[in-house]
Amino acid sequence: MSKAQRIRPKFKTQRRLGCELPGLGKPGALDRKPYPPGEHGSKRRKYSNFCLQLEEKQKILFHYGLREKQLRRFIRDSKSGSSANWVNKLAGLLERRLDNLLFRMNFAPSIRSARQMISHGFVLVNGKKVTIGSAVLKPGDTVSLAPKGYEHQCYMQSQESPRLEIPDYVTIETEDSKRIGKVITNPGLDAIPFAFSSGLFTEYYSLRKA
Repeated sequence: MSKAQRIRPKFKTQRRLGCELPGLGKPGALDRKPYPPGEHGSKRRKYSNFCLQLEEKQKILFHYGLREKQLRRFIRDSKSGSSANWVNKLAGLLERRLDNLLFRMNFAPSIRSARQMISHGFVLVNGKKVTIGSAVLKPGDTVSLAPKGYEHQCYMQSQESPRLEIPDYVTIETEDSKRIGKVITNPGLDAIPFAFSSGLFTEYYSLRKA
């Protein structure tokens, strides 16, 4: 996550992009003011095709809490072997990041808080502690918490007020009254939980080296 992403108010970010980004953990950004921030935000604006492409990239960066360099690395990985439908493969990689999975399994109220829980050693993958939020899991992997993790404020908050419904590429089971998540399949573009134009995103990177 870049310094700008840490400092920029989450409501203004979502209003500027005209889209709620669940990963930021701040719902309702467009409820009262469904227009960009600023003195003239309520006026209709005309956007160039480049601006529209850029907005789609920004949605991915802010929702998943990525830096540009990280996103480009994921794009290169998605294009390796075969470049056909690489955006769908990219979506699968981003959705299977551990920090995102913790958020999508409703173990954390935002991707940023999920990353904090991971770095503090509260998260287990296949029963072993993992402290790298960018780790990409595969089908069959399980996600659970250390005993203190189930008592963590972030976990309790997320259980009381889930930000999103559990996606169909994971399942949640209960063992000894503890919730355990499991990745059951590779997700695709339909797993991205906000309005996203893959065509504009592809156009942006087709003119630039990833």
